[in-house]
Amino acid sequence: MPYDIPSFDAIRARILRDTRNLDATAPTDVDSDNYIRATATASAAEGLLDHQAWMVRQIIPDTSDPEYLEQHCALRGITRRPATKATGTITVTGRPGSVVPAYMQAKDADGTLYQTTTAITLAGNGETVTAAAPCEAVQAGALPDVAGVTVTLVSAPSGVQAKAALTLAGGTDAESNASMLTTLLDYMRNPPAGGTAADYRRWARSVPGVADATVYPLRQGPGTVDIVIVGEDGIPGEDVVTACQAKIDAERPCTAKAAKVYAPVPKLVAVTLALRVGNGSTLITLKPAVTTVLQAEFARLAPGEGLVLSRLVAAVSSLDGVTDVIIRQPEANVAPGALEWCRLGDLTLEAL
Repeated sequence: MPYDIPSFDAIRARILRDTRNLDATAPTDVDSDNYIRATATASAAEGLLDHQAWMVRQIIPDTSDPEYLEQHCALRGITRRPATKATGTITVTGRPGSVVPAYMQAKDADGTLYQTTTAITLAGNGETVTAAAPCEAVQAGALPDVAGVTVTLVSAPSGVQAKAALTLAGGTDAESNASMLTTLLDYMRNPPAGGTAADYRRWARSVPGVADATVYPLRQGPGTVDIVIVGEDGIPGEDVVTACQAKIDAERPCTAKAAKVYAPVPKLVAVTLALRVGNGSTLITLKPAVTTVLQAEFARLAPGEGLVLSRLVAAVSSLDGVTDVIIRQPEANVAPGALEWCRLGDLTLEAL
């Protein structure tokens, strides 16, 4: 049976009990020396017991602190996926022949810095021309996807206007503790076995920017494996797919004929719900909450996994103010292809 750690009061009471057992006349009231000594000793004993309980938690990965979780992972060759930089382009305007150097910095209205990664020369006819320079965020981490946002060049080169347009996508934060624990538990439950589906999924998940992977053995014939990966914030960028392909090629057994990494193809599912509402709610007031619960249901789906309409009904029915739900569209469960990923499309609410 488990050991119950005594409380501070219980430890002190035991010390005072033993004191009276040794000397029945010993004073143990709160003003006595025995009570003071028992209090100090109980405090020290409680600290030791708490430390032992903490040590026990570090032995088990799913109860350990982050520093010790990393040690459990390191013993199995698992490291935390680092943050990745968002990438895109900075479109500049200037005189023909002007040069935009590599690592030229620009900042947006929030002060976030970006930098070009390749030098370009503006070419064309006319007083001013535009050109797009590849760029990346200076700091790694998740950033919202943007298109055409105005940024200011920190030090605009001669002949180039200070204002530019930024298009950016991708970028992920460092792997969370919860994700790292999931990776470790998956490793422990499915140890390396020379190229099983679990091995391919683990290899893919070790690549920065990959949140999860779905593996399809023999999809293109004997000796083939297809791997569909998803990013931390949805569809992974081409750079993540390329990095994952390189990782798979380096790890896969030499006898494997081919292993191909894909980004999923979004399959937008338009949803029309007929709702009977109550408790003073309306379709307008309920739409944000309905959108949130439906997005949560779609987020649970892996690429190639079918959408079960009864789960949507259950999720929406749990909302306060919804008394009945009928799904008008889609008319049946959605079965995507292996590379397709069901995502929530247009949402329409009707009165029932």
